[in-house]
Amino acid sequence: MGGERTMEIGGAVILDTFAEAFPVWISRVLVTADTPGWALAAAAEATGFATSKIACPCEAGIERPLARGETPDKRPGYSILICTEKKEMKAQVAARVSQCILPAPTASAFDGLPAAKDRFYTRMHYFGDTYEERCVVGGRQCWKIPVMEGWYTGEERFGLMKGIAGGNFLVMAEDRAAALSGAEAAMAKVAGTPGIIASFPGGIVGSGSKVGCKNYRFPMPASTNHRWCPALKNKIPDSLVPDGVGAVYEIVINGFDEAAIAGAMREGIRAAAATGKVSCIGASNFEGKLGQTRINLHALFS
Repeated sequence: MGGERTMEIGGAVILDTFAEAFPVWISRVLVTADTPGWALAAAAEATGFATSKIACPCEAGIERPLARGETPDKRPGYSILICTEKKEMKAQVAARVSQCILPAPTASAFDGLPAAKDRFYTRMHYFGDTYEERCVVGGRQCWKIPVMEGWYTGEERFGLMKGIAGGNFLVMAEDRAAALSGAEAAMAKVAGTPGIIASFPGGIVGSGSKVGCKNYRFPMPASTNHRWCPALKNKIPDSLVPDGVGAVYEIVINGFDEAAIAGAMREGIRAAAATGKVSCIGASNFEGKLGQTRINLHALFS
């Protein structure tokens, strides 16, 4: 883990370590509705059960709110990011648009990456059972599908681009309340940053994981990241928990590129440290065995 160099921000020690991230593909869907509330309801539903690819079918989250001038139909909305393997993207976007956005009152879905070279069709208009109609919304080729409330209008062609998943940092403090306060401050700063999402509930992870499981014979894709569990500090030889730390929270960030993730990490760490309750900031990694991208914490502030 290092530890040779010392760095402090706002009284919090920044450990000399790195976050380990890996490649992913990302699609952006613009979710609109008659009101911001219904747009948010549809966006939240469309990003459900999508915290981690360990057991979820994809990773997804709300990127940011959209003003009326930012959407094809000039209605309020939210952009969401869906992250998964390239071969699985079509199925994930199609399922979430058709089962979460289409049924939501007044909601519509549009492509958020119109300039992307890689594209796929969801064939949403088949739901119209031959009663659908072609239309143009904001210069985009769309479909109108008759539904019980009137018409569902949206695109069925979406783009996808390469991105990065797994950027992260750890917020540590003497007890759970202090650590959570720091993590909440970090997410309050990071939430809504263009180009990134934090897919876990509230953007905060209370039970970080490691790859696989070493103590049982049956296969497990992941198990508790025991080296970062404060309860095990004096029970295992390889604990990474610093002295005086009683709780650790992880914030995991996916984004279109390393710069976007690093920027969000930097601002989140500053916000956590500014609470005055955080003793240490670290990062979760597997010595470079999981991903090819390393984001060094000290380099964020050098």
